[in-house]
Amino acid sequence: MPRLPVLLAAVFCLLLAPLASPASASTDDSPRLRVSLNDGWRFMKYGPDETPDGLVYDVRPEVTESSDGRPADAEPTEAVEVAGSAGVLKPWVLPTANEFIDDPKRHHARPAHEPVTDLPLLGHGFDDGDWARVTLPHDWAIGGPFMVGEDVAVGGGMGRLPSPGVAWYRRSLDIPADWQGQQVTLEVGGAMAYAMVWINGHLAGGWPYGYASWQVDLTPYLVPGGDNLLAIRMDNPPESSRWYPGGGLYRNVWLTRQDPVHVTPWGVHVISSDISNKEAKIKVISDIKNTSSEAARVSVETAVYVLGSDGLRGESAVTETTAFTTEIRAGARARVEAGARIAQPRLWGPPPNQSPHRYLAVTRLSRDGQVIDKVETRFGIRELKYDSETGLWINGERIELKGANQHHDLGALGAAWNSRAAERQLEMLQAMGANAIRTAHNPPAPELLDLADRMGILVVDEIFDVWARKKTPLDFHLVFDDWSEPDLRAFLRRDRNHPSVIMWSLGNEVGEQYTGDDGAAVARRLQAITKQEDPTRPTGVSMNFAKPGMPLPAVMDMVHLNYQGEGIRDAPGYAHLQGIRTSPMYPAFRQAYPEKVILSSENAAAVSSRGEYLFPVAEGDSAPVADGAGGDPVSAQVSSYELYTAPFGSSADKVFRSLAQHPYVAGGFVWSGWDYLGEPTPYYSARSSYFGVIDLAGFPKDRYYLYQAHWRPDYPMAHLLPHWNWPGREGRVTPVHVFTSGDEAELFLNGESLGRKKKGELQFRIRWDDVVYTPGELEVRTWRNGEPWATDRVVTTGPPAALVIEPDRGVIRADGLDLAFLAVRVVDANGHTVANADTALRFSIEGPGEIVATDNGDPTDMTGFHATERSAFNGLALVIVRALPGQGAGGSLTVSAQAEGLEPASRRVKLGFWEYK
Repeated sequence: MPRLPVLLAAVFCLLLAPLASPASASTDDSPRLRVSLNDGWRFMKYGPDETPDGLVYDVRPEVTESSDGRPADAEPTEAVEVAGSAGVLKPWVLPTANEFIDDPKRHHARPAHEPVTDLPLLGHGFDDGDWARVTLPHDWAIGGPFMVGEDVAVGGGMGRLPSPGVAWYRRSLDIPADWQGQQVTLEVGGAMAYAMVWINGHLAGGWPYGYASWQVDLTPYLVPGGDNLLAIRMDNPPESSRWYPGGGLYRNVWLTRQDPVHVTPWGVHVISSDISNKEAKIKVISDIKNTSSEAARVSVETAVYVLGSDGLRGESAVTETTAFTTEIRAGARARVEAGARIAQPRLWGPPPNQSPHRYLAVTRLSRDGQVIDKVETRFGIRELKYDSETGLWINGERIELKGANQHHDLGALGAAWNSRAAERQLEMLQAMGANAIRTAHNPPAPELLDLADRMGILVVDEIFDVWARKKTPLDFHLVFDDWSEPDLRAFLRRDRNHPSVIMWSLGNEVGEQYTGDDGAAVARRLQAITKQEDPTRPTGVSMNFAKPGMPLPAVMDMVHLNYQGEGIRDAPGYAHLQGIRTSPMYPAFRQAYPEKVILSSENAAAVSSRGEYLFPVAEGDSAPVADGAGGDPVSAQVSSYELYTAPFGSSADKVFRSLAQHPYVAGGFVWSGWDYLGEPTPYYSARSSYFGVIDLAGFPKDRYYLYQAHWRPDYPMAHLLPHWNWPGREGRVTPVHVFTSGDEAELFLNGESLGRKKKGELQFRIRWDDVVYTPGELEVRTWRNGEPWATDRVVTTGPPAALVIEPDRGVIRADGLDLAFLAVRVVDANGHTVANADTALRFSIEGPGEIVATDNGDPTDMTGFHATERSAFNGLALVIVRALPGQGAGGSLTVSAQAEGLEPASRRVKLGFWEYK
């Protein structure tokens, strides 16, 4: 339970939260003020039959054909040349990038004249009363409806949801009169896409890349002491992504007021070195900017505090830097470096053997003895070492990377950021044994890295899916030449203080793999930028095609391989397939680059639908999914025997074997940890992927337990598959597989032993492929080193009789942001989950809360996520609820589920100030 002062502070903050505004928020000793702008927005999106406003960032090539269903490993192609146009707004947007362009000679000059827009919605007198009221983060597309069938505007690749289109967000800003002379900046965590910001009718700037975090200076156009109109335009192109991108202002938005002399955006960099148990050195680099009209003499100093696991800083500083004084000319910048030592440092490291300790650096900028700016920077002290023979070492411990690739959506919540939803994803991955994630294939929300820092999860931070060559007609390649430097510098500055980030990935399967020296030149430019911004971490580019003799692999610090380590289409079962064909490449890359660490940045790409089992079952341990061979084209489901893969992929078994045979590889990242919206290989009639170890609703697939058995070898566990409800299969062969961290197992059917088997060398499952289905009970008993280890059982159930609700937590915060995830099980009269039930369910809620979304993990279910009626998928469904904002703590919500002819279920969720677990 939190200390009383913390509790009282929480109460105070909750009481003030509804009233928060630039005028009412305050800070202790600095004019820097950062206020959330998530509330109070009006939103309008042009319909498919409406003509948008006629504004455009830049001309775009004509889309002549859809890329939906294009093979994921198809070769990217050259950009299409497009003639320029005098009507584009790019010249007014490009200057926003200047903060992150190193060479002043390459800075963009804003045109002297204002762009001709003449839109009524940019004026104060425009009536937006019929626009929707929304609270950020907001994903305009997740409400659907899904677009079903062929030849629709958005196919399976982008999730069949209406993410493309043009939309506007508007709200007023009441800027106090005493802000006159201060700098006011809009900070956007992420906006999808081609965002352009207007303030009081003036185009202040914008940013095209939908995954970037960025700032726009509003100062020249604000009216302190009056009402100001902020309008943000979004333009999300069709055919712009290979997965579901979401739409709109889908991350947090802030307003920052600061002195004209201030620390630049993400301008404090804390670097630790010479780390031992006795002492660690830190260097604090502060970038300062003077936007005033006169020179300023300033002093800079930093105090460092311990940051507790509760996020609160210690009372006393553990060290301080010496104050450094410098003079900065008007319109100029200065960089100040200062050092300090921390005695007996609390090191940041991954569990279970280490703890993710953190520190807080408080940097103060003073002029004439008065603090004019204060910046708080969280960081961690840890020693990273990379060895080409043994991989990654953190604080003297060798860490095998047991990672998962993660897309940015949060399932039924879409792209809209929610900290609890992301935390739940990470918790389930950690329980599986994962210790790392790769942010495929874009910068994550900054709050995701905060979670990783706190939880001790390692991160491969990736920025681009394409460079100058395209994968879809309207993807990032259109703006790469103009924006790759500012995007990269902003990304690096934003994320470089996070101890969870252990390496940078500058591209994923980019087309420049194919272009020899020209592609390598692009890589060298990006590499040079990265080393300027952060010389402390290694770099990589994830390669699914480039070989050791090609120019690109030589540029990066590490070798990141997608699928090539295990081999692509090299096994007999894949021989008939078209596409990239590669023999296992770990030895060749090691021979070519003996000094470089090799990482399996993307592996497996196995596919399955939770709880679906199709017959016959593949005899080997890895096979490409096909109609009638692991896949059912009628139901669009994929077998959960966990042997089937995308054409370029490998099963988990094959990946485990390959990594064991090449111990110098630092580890790998499964594609993917969770199912995600879009890219539904192999059935693009579906809405979401089949790649996840966990389904879209958060229910583990059978594959989860295969990974858990391998990644947590000391955790006693056994898992049986398939379920044992097979009416009509009596007397037919129904293979049984066991995933266990044990080394030996015995299978029993209705009490009769079907044999005792040991795992063979480099074998990761135990199989009984000749079991004849008989209703009843199937049980497995496992041993390890001759001692009993773990058991599991499945039974033939009766018909559905009742519903059971199981929340992930019994208490949630009453802040309107925290979520409860409630699993609904369909059970028989004995309480056993009916594993093949597709029962129609109805959900309701009582109390000061609402149902946010529902799901069931079925990639083919086209019921809208906001629906309160949904069928179970193989016995399970999910309800997501939250408290209504401003309701306060002390109450409760009651969530109910009903189904025709079944006993209903209800569960109470309490509302509190903090999170109970």
